[in-house]
Amino acid sequence: MPPTVSETRPSAPSDLGASAVGAAAELAAAVRDEAARWDEQGALPDEAVRAVAAAGLLGLDLPARHGGAGATPAQLGEAVAHLGGVCGALRALLTVQGMTAAALLRWGGEEQRARWLPALASGERLAGFAATEREAGSALAEVGTRIEDDGERLVVTGAKRWVTFGQGADVFLVLGRTDAGPTAVLVEADRPGIVREPVSGQLGLRAARIAHLTFDRVRVPRENLVAPPGLGLTHTAAVALDHGRFTVAWGCVGMAEACLADAAEHAAHRVQGGVPLAGHQLVRSLLARSAVDTAAARALAERAAEARAGSPLGAATETVVAKYAAAGAAKAVADRAVQILGSAGCEPGVRAGRFYRDAKVMEIIEGSPQVAELHIADRLLRQGVRR
Repeated sequence: MPPTVSETRPSAPSDLGASAVGAAAELAAAVRDEAARWDEQGALPDEAVRAVAAAGLLGLDLPARHGGAGATPAQLGEAVAHLGGVCGALRALLTVQGMTAAALLRWGGEEQRARWLPALASGERLAGFAATEREAGSALAEVGTRIEDDGERLVVTGAKRWVTFGQGADVFLVLGRTDAGPTAVLVEADRPGIVREPVSGQLGLRAARIAHLTFDRVRVPRENLVAPPGLGLTHTAAVALDHGRFTVAWGCVGMAEACLADAAEHAAHRVQGGVPLAGHQLVRSLLARSAVDTAAARALAERAAEARAGSPLGAATETVVAKYAAAGAAKAVADRAVQILGSAGCEPGVRAGRFYRDAKVMEIIEGSPQVAELHIADRLLRQGVRR
Protein backbone atom coordinates (compact mmCIF):
# COMPACT_ATOMS: atom_id res chain seq x y z
CA MET A 1 0.00 0.00 0.00
CA PRO A 2 1.21 3.57 -0.66
CA PRO A 3 2.40 5.46 2.42
CA THR A 4 0.07 7.97 4.04
CA VAL A 5 0.61 11.70 3.61
CA SER A 6 2.10 11.94 7.10
CA GLU A 7 4.64 9.26 6.20
CA THR A 8 5.80 11.11 3.08
CA ARG A 9 6.84 14.31 4.86
CA PRO A 10 9.17 14.96 7.81
CA SER A 11 7.40 16.38 10.87
CA ALA A 12 10.36 18.51 12.00
CA PRO A 13 13.64 19.82 10.63
CA SER A 14 16.13 17.01 10.15
CA ASP A 15 19.68 17.18 11.51
CA LEU A 16 20.75 15.06 8.55
CA GLY A 17 18.87 17.43 6.28
CA ALA A 18 20.60 20.45 7.76
CA SER A 19 23.98 18.76 7.36
CA ALA A 20 23.16 17.98 3.74
CA VAL A 21 22.31 21.64 3.07
CA GLY A 22 25.73 22.57 4.37
CA ALA A 23 27.29 19.85 2.25
CA ALA A 24 25.47 21.22 -0.81
CA ALA A 25 26.88 24.68 -0.14
CA GLU A 26 30.41 23.28 0.21
CA LEU A 27 30.10 21.19 -2.92
CA ALA A 28 28.75 24.13 -4.91
CA ALA A 29 31.67 26.29 -3.84
CA ALA A 30 34.16 23.55 -4.67
CA VAL A 31 32.92 22.97 -8.23
CA ARG A 32 31.97 26.50 -9.21
CA ASP A 33 34.98 26.90 -11.49
CA GLU A 34 34.41 23.48 -13.05
CA ALA A 35 30.81 24.01 -14.15
CA ALA A 36 31.67 26.01 -17.25
CA ARG A 37 33.97 23.21 -18.44
CA TRP A 38 31.23 20.63 -17.90
CA ASP A 39 28.86 22.75 -19.98
CA GLU A 40 31.45 23.11 -22.74
CA GLN A 41 32.22 19.38 -22.77
CA GLY A 42 28.55 18.47 -22.64
CA ALA A 43 28.62 16.05 -19.71
CA LEU A 44 28.60 16.08 -15.94
CA PRO A 45 31.58 13.86 -15.04
CA ASP A 46 31.16 10.68 -13.05
CA GLU A 47 33.23 12.06 -10.18
CA ALA A 48 30.78 14.94 -9.80
CA VAL A 49 27.88 12.50 -9.64
CA ARG A 50 29.74 10.49 -7.02
CA ALA A 51 30.43 13.65 -5.03
CA VAL A 52 26.72 14.53 -4.99
CA ALA A 53 25.87 11.00 -3.83
CA ALA A 54 28.61 10.99 -1.16
CA ALA A 55 27.24 14.25 0.22
CA GLY A 56 23.90 12.55 0.83
CA LEU A 57 22.03 14.80 -1.59
CA LEU A 58 20.38 12.24 -3.86
CA GLY A 59 18.04 11.00 -1.12
CA LEU A 60 17.80 14.29 0.68
CA ASP A 61 14.05 14.31 1.27
CA LEU A 62 13.49 10.54 1.47
CA PRO A 63 12.68 9.09 4.91
CA ALA A 64 15.65 7.68 6.83
CA ARG A 65 14.18 4.16 6.66
CA HIS A 66 14.68 4.30 2.89
CA GLY A 67 18.24 5.61 3.11
CA GLY A 68 17.40 9.30 2.93
CA ALA A 69 18.10 12.29 5.16
CA GLY A 70 14.46 13.02 5.97
CA ALA A 71 14.94 16.65 4.96
CA THR A 72 12.08 19.12 5.08
CA PRO A 73 10.92 20.78 1.86
CA ALA A 74 12.70 23.96 2.94
CA GLN A 75 15.97 22.07 3.47
CA LEU A 76 15.61 20.36 0.10
CA GLY A 77 14.97 23.74 -1.51
CA GLU A 78 18.01 25.41 0.01
CA ALA A 79 20.27 22.54 -1.04
CA VAL A 80 18.92 22.69 -4.59
CA ALA A 81 19.39 26.48 -4.69
CA HIS A 82 23.06 26.09 -3.77
CA LEU A 83 23.65 23.65 -6.62
CA GLY A 84 21.39 25.50 -9.04
CA GLY A 85 23.41 28.66 -8.49
CA VAL A 86 26.50 26.89 -9.84
CA CYS A 87 25.40 24.30 -12.40
CA GLY A 88 22.05 23.45 -13.92
CA ALA A 89 23.11 19.85 -14.52
CA LEU A 90 23.89 19.34 -10.83
CA ARG A 91 20.44 20.64 -9.99
CA ALA A 92 18.92 18.44 -12.70
CA LEU A 93 20.57 15.37 -11.18
CA LEU A 94 18.78 16.00 -7.88
CA THR A 95 15.56 16.77 -9.72
CA VAL A 96 15.30 13.63 -11.85
CA GLN A 97 16.49 11.33 -9.07
CA GLY A 98 13.98 12.93 -6.71
CA MET A 99 11.13 12.74 -9.23
CA THR A 100 11.45 8.98 -9.58
CA ALA A 101 11.95 8.48 -5.85
CA ALA A 102 8.93 10.63 -4.99
CA ALA A 103 6.70 8.66 -7.36
CA LEU A 104 7.85 5.35 -5.89
CA LEU A 105 7.52 6.57 -2.32
CA ARG A 106 3.94 7.65 -2.92
CA TRP A 107 2.68 5.00 -5.35
CA GLY A 108 5.20 2.16 -5.43
CA GLY A 109 4.60 -1.16 -3.70
CA GLU A 110 6.54 -2.19 -0.62
CA GLU A 111 8.89 -4.40 -2.62
CA GLN A 112 9.52 -1.64 -5.15
CA ARG A 113 10.33 0.87 -2.42
CA ALA A 114 12.62 -1.60 -0.62
CA ARG A 115 14.46 -2.42 -3.84
CA TRP A 116 14.83 0.98 -5.42
CA LEU A 117 14.67 3.79 -2.87
CA PRO A 118 17.87 2.97 -0.95
CA ALA A 119 19.69 2.46 -4.25
CA LEU A 120 18.45 5.82 -5.54
CA ALA A 121 19.30 7.57 -2.27
CA SER A 122 22.85 6.24 -2.22
CA GLY A 123 23.50 6.88 -5.90
CA GLU A 124 24.04 3.18 -6.51
CA ARG A 125 21.39 3.53 -9.21
CA LEU A 126 20.61 6.62 -11.28
CA ALA A 127 17.11 7.22 -12.58
CA GLY A 128 15.57 8.82 -15.63
CA PHE A 129 11.98 10.01 -16.07
CA ALA A 130 10.87 9.07 -19.58
CA ALA A 131 7.62 10.91 -20.32
CA THR A 132 8.02 13.40 -23.19
CA GLU A 133 7.46 12.26 -26.77
CA ARG A 134 7.59 13.98 -30.13
CA GLU A 135 3.82 14.46 -30.10
CA ALA A 136 3.41 14.66 -26.30
CA GLY A 137 5.21 17.47 -24.51
CA SER A 138 3.00 19.56 -22.26
CA ALA A 139 0.06 17.33 -23.25
CA LEU A 140 1.31 14.12 -21.67
CA ALA A 141 -2.15 12.60 -21.97
CA GLU A 142 -1.26 12.13 -25.64
CA VAL A 143 1.65 9.73 -25.05
CA GLY A 144 1.78 6.94 -27.59
CA THR A 145 4.20 4.53 -25.93
CA ARG A 146 2.44 1.19 -25.48
CA ILE A 147 2.68 -1.03 -22.42
CA GLU A 148 1.08 -4.39 -23.17
CA ASP A 149 0.71 -7.65 -21.28
CA ASP A 150 1.84 -10.61 -23.40
CA GLY A 151 0.68 -13.15 -20.81
CA GLU A 152 4.08 -13.46 -19.15
CA ARG A 153 5.51 -9.98 -18.93
CA LEU A 154 4.83 -6.34 -19.74
CA VAL A 155 6.08 -5.23 -23.14
CA VAL A 156 7.12 -1.59 -23.64
CA THR A 157 7.23 -0.13 -27.16
CA GLY A 158 7.73 3.52 -28.03
CA ALA A 159 10.11 6.46 -28.24
CA LYS A 160 10.89 9.07 -25.59
CA ARG A 161 12.68 12.39 -25.97
CA TRP A 162 14.69 14.74 -23.79
CA VAL A 163 15.32 12.28 -20.96
CA THR A 164 17.57 14.01 -18.44
CA PHE A 165 20.57 11.79 -17.59
CA GLY A 166 19.13 9.31 -20.06
CA GLN A 167 22.64 8.58 -21.36
CA GLY A 168 23.67 6.82 -18.15
CA ALA A 169 20.57 6.12 -16.08
CA ASP A 170 20.21 2.63 -14.63
CA VAL A 171 16.41 2.65 -14.55
CA PHE A 172 13.68 4.63 -16.27
CA LEU A 173 10.25 5.51 -14.97
CA VAL A 174 8.36 5.27 -18.26
CA LEU A 175 4.97 6.81 -18.88
CA GLY A 176 2.98 4.81 -21.41
CA ARG A 177 -0.49 3.64 -22.26
CA THR A 178 -2.45 0.44 -21.81
CA ASP A 179 -6.01 -0.33 -22.80
CA ALA A 180 -6.95 0.80 -19.28
CA GLY A 181 -5.31 4.20 -19.76
CA PRO A 182 -2.00 5.88 -18.93
CA THR A 183 0.39 3.68 -16.96
CA ALA A 184 3.87 4.07 -15.46
CA VAL A 185 6.39 1.25 -15.35
CA LEU A 186 9.99 0.86 -14.19
CA VAL A 187 12.30 -0.28 -16.99
CA GLU A 188 15.85 -1.32 -16.14
CA ALA A 189 18.24 0.22 -18.64
CA ASP A 190 20.15 -3.00 -19.35
CA ARG A 191 17.12 -4.81 -20.79
CA PRO A 192 17.32 -5.81 -24.48
CA GLY A 193 15.54 -3.51 -26.89
CA ILE A 194 16.59 -0.14 -25.41
CA VAL A 195 18.49 2.26 -27.67
CA ARG A 196 19.93 5.52 -26.32
CA GLU A 197 20.61 8.45 -28.63
CA PRO A 198 22.79 11.06 -26.87
CA VAL A 199 21.73 14.68 -27.33
CA SER A 200 24.35 17.41 -27.55
CA GLY A 201 24.51 21.10 -28.40
CA GLN A 202 21.01 21.89 -27.13
CA LEU A 203 20.15 25.38 -25.88
CA GLY A 204 20.70 24.71 -22.18
CA LEU A 205 21.48 22.03 -19.60
CA ARG A 206 24.25 20.83 -21.88
CA ALA A 207 25.95 18.82 -19.14
CA ALA A 208 22.82 16.92 -18.10
CA ARG A 209 23.59 13.86 -20.28
CA ILE A 210 20.26 14.14 -22.08
CA ALA A 211 19.21 11.34 -24.43
CA HIS A 212 16.37 10.28 -26.69
CA LEU A 213 15.28 6.70 -26.01
CA THR A 214 13.71 3.97 -28.10
CA PHE A 215 11.97 0.99 -26.50
CA ASP A 216 11.61 -1.89 -28.99
CA ARG A 217 9.38 -4.47 -27.35
CA VAL A 218 11.25 -4.27 -24.07
CA ARG A 219 10.01 -6.96 -21.69
CA VAL A 220 9.81 -6.22 -17.95
CA PRO A 221 8.25 -8.11 -15.02
CA ARG A 222 4.67 -7.26 -14.08
CA GLU A 223 5.90 -6.20 -10.64
CA ASN A 224 7.61 -3.23 -12.31
CA LEU A 225 4.21 -1.62 -12.79
CA VAL A 226 3.88 1.43 -10.51
CA ALA A 227 0.30 1.94 -9.25
CA PRO A 228 -2.73 0.34 -10.95
CA PRO A 229 -3.25 0.70 -14.72
CA GLY A 230 -4.94 3.96 -15.62
CA LEU A 231 -3.25 5.97 -12.85
CA GLY A 232 0.07 6.52 -14.59
CA LEU A 233 -0.55 10.18 -15.46
CA THR A 234 -2.94 11.44 -12.79
CA HIS A 235 -1.12 9.77 -9.91
CA THR A 236 2.40 8.48 -10.60
CA ALA A 237 3.56 11.05 -13.16
CA ALA A 238 1.72 13.82 -11.33
CA VAL A 239 3.71 13.22 -8.15
CA ALA A 240 6.96 13.08 -10.12
CA LEU A 241 6.21 16.32 -11.98
CA ASP A 242 5.14 18.10 -8.79
CA HIS A 243 8.46 17.20 -7.17
CA GLY A 244 10.24 18.30 -10.32
CA ARG A 245 8.55 21.72 -10.36
CA PHE A 246 9.49 22.30 -6.74
CA THR A 247 13.18 21.60 -7.29
CA VAL A 248 13.26 23.52 -10.56
CA ALA A 249 11.76 26.51 -8.73
CA TRP A 250 14.48 26.44 -6.09
CA GLY A 251 17.17 25.85 -8.70
CA CYS A 252 15.95 28.98 -10.49
CA VAL A 253 16.14 30.92 -7.22
CA GLY A 254 19.80 29.91 -7.02
CA MET A 255 20.35 30.94 -10.64
CA ALA A 256 18.77 34.36 -10.12
CA GLU A 257 20.71 35.00 -6.93
CA ALA A 258 23.98 34.06 -8.64
CA CYS A 259 23.33 36.27 -11.65
CA LEU A 260 22.35 39.19 -9.44
CA ALA A 261 25.54 38.82 -7.40
CA ASP A 262 27.70 38.66 -10.54
CA ALA A 263 26.00 41.70 -12.07
CA ALA A 264 26.28 43.77 -8.89
CA GLU A 265 29.96 42.91 -8.46
CA HIS A 266 30.72 43.81 -12.07
CA ALA A 267 28.80 47.08 -11.84
CA ALA A 268 30.62 48.07 -8.65
CA HIS A 269 34.11 47.48 -10.06
CA ARG A 270 33.87 48.11 -13.79
CA VAL A 271 34.91 51.68 -14.61
CA GLN A 272 33.79 53.26 -17.86
CA GLY A 273 34.71 56.82 -18.77
CA GLY A 274 36.13 57.33 -15.32
CA VAL A 275 32.82 56.37 -13.68
CA PRO A 276 31.87 52.97 -12.20
CA LEU A 277 28.97 51.31 -14.01
CA ALA A 278 27.07 51.46 -10.73
CA GLY A 279 27.12 55.23 -11.02
CA HIS A 280 24.77 55.12 -14.01
CA GLN A 281 21.09 55.38 -13.23
CA LEU A 282 20.05 52.88 -15.89
CA VAL A 283 22.41 50.24 -14.51
CA ARG A 284 21.06 50.83 -11.01
CA SER A 285 17.55 50.41 -12.39
CA LEU A 286 18.46 47.03 -13.91
CA LEU A 287 19.99 45.90 -10.63
CA ALA A 288 16.97 47.05 -8.62
CA ARG A 289 14.51 45.20 -10.82
CA SER A 290 16.64 42.09 -10.62
CA ALA A 291 16.83 42.34 -6.83
CA VAL A 292 13.05 42.55 -6.55
CA ASP A 293 12.45 39.68 -8.98
CA THR A 294 14.95 37.51 -7.12
CA ALA A 295 13.49 38.27 -3.70
CA ALA A 296 9.97 37.58 -4.96
CA ALA A 297 11.04 34.24 -6.43
CA ARG A 298 12.64 33.19 -3.15
CA ALA A 299 9.58 34.25 -1.15
CA LEU A 300 7.25 32.21 -3.35
CA ALA A 301 9.58 29.20 -3.22
CA GLU A 302 9.62 29.47 0.58
CA ARG A 303 5.82 29.68 0.58
CA ALA A 304 5.65 26.52 -1.51
CA ALA A 305 8.04 24.78 0.89
CA GLU A 306 5.88 25.77 3.86
CA ALA A 307 2.75 24.52 2.10
CA ARG A 308 4.39 21.20 1.22
CA ALA A 309 5.52 20.71 4.81
CA GLY A 310 1.90 21.05 5.88
CA SER A 311 0.31 18.96 3.13
CA PRO A 312 2.41 17.81 0.17
CA LEU A 313 -0.65 16.64 -1.74
CA GLY A 314 -2.46 19.95 -1.25
CA ALA A 315 0.37 22.28 -2.23
CA ALA A 316 0.34 21.75 -5.99
CA THR A 317 -0.77 25.27 -6.88
CA GLU A 318 1.76 26.93 -4.58
CA THR A 319 4.44 24.83 -6.26
CA VAL A 320 3.24 25.80 -9.75
CA VAL A 321 3.23 29.47 -8.73
CA ALA A 322 6.78 29.19 -7.35
CA LYS A 323 8.10 27.46 -10.45
CA TYR A 324 6.36 29.95 -12.75
CA ALA A 325 7.71 32.97 -10.89
CA ALA A 326 11.20 31.62 -10.25
CA ALA A 327 11.77 30.49 -13.84
CA GLY A 328 10.63 33.88 -15.09
CA ALA A 329 12.89 35.60 -12.59
CA ALA A 330 15.89 33.46 -13.56
CA LYS A 331 15.39 34.35 -17.22
CA ALA A 332 14.90 38.07 -16.57
CA VAL A 333 17.78 38.41 -14.09
CA ALA A 334 20.16 36.43 -16.31
CA ASP A 335 19.16 38.64 -19.24
CA ARG A 336 19.92 41.81 -17.26
CA ALA A 337 23.15 40.35 -15.90
CA VAL A 338 24.43 39.71 -19.42
CA GLN A 339 23.38 43.24 -20.37
CA ILE A 340 25.30 44.75 -17.44
CA LEU A 341 28.37 42.60 -18.05
CA GLY A 342 28.31 43.53 -21.73
CA SER A 343 30.91 41.71 -23.80
CA ALA A 344 32.17 39.99 -20.64
CA GLY A 345 28.76 38.37 -20.29
CA CYS A 346 29.07 36.86 -23.76
CA GLU A 347 32.45 35.24 -23.21
CA PRO A 348 32.64 31.43 -23.10
CA GLY A 349 32.27 30.00 -19.63
CA VAL A 350 30.74 33.05 -17.99
CA ARG A 351 28.05 32.01 -15.53
CA ALA A 352 25.52 34.70 -16.49
CA GLY A 353 25.69 33.70 -20.16
CA ARG A 354 25.36 30.02 -19.34
CA PHE A 355 22.39 30.69 -17.08
CA TYR A 356 20.86 32.92 -19.77
CA ARG A 357 20.60 29.79 -21.92
CA ASP A 358 19.60 27.47 -19.09
CA ALA A 359 16.88 29.79 -17.81
CA LYS A 360 14.84 29.53 -20.99
CA VAL A 361 14.87 25.76 -20.64
CA MET A 362 13.72 26.14 -17.03
CA GLU A 363 10.68 28.04 -18.24
CA ILE A 364 9.67 25.20 -20.53
CA ILE A 365 10.36 22.03 -18.51
CA GLU A 366 7.89 20.60 -15.99
CA GLY A 367 5.13 22.76 -17.49
CA SER A 368 5.44 25.84 -19.73
CA PRO A 369 4.43 29.33 -18.46
CA GLN A 370 1.21 29.13 -20.45
CA VAL A 371 0.24 25.81 -18.88
CA ALA A 372 1.08 27.20 -15.44
CA GLU A 373 -1.09 30.24 -16.06
CA LEU A 374 -4.06 28.04 -16.91
CA HIS A 375 -3.53 25.99 -13.74
CA ILE A 376 -3.27 29.09 -11.55
CA ALA A 377 -6.30 30.74 -13.13
CA ASP A 378 -8.40 27.57 -12.80
CA ARG A 379 -7.58 27.36 -9.10
CA LEU A 380 -8.42 31.03 -8.62
CA LEU A 381 -11.75 30.70 -10.41
CA ARG A 382 -12.69 27.58 -8.43
CA GLN A 383 -12.03 29.49 -5.22
CA GLY A 384 -14.21 32.33 -6.48
CA VAL A 385 -17.08 29.93 -7.22
CA ARG A 386 -16.84 28.43 -3.73
CA ARG A 387 -16.95 31.89 -2.17
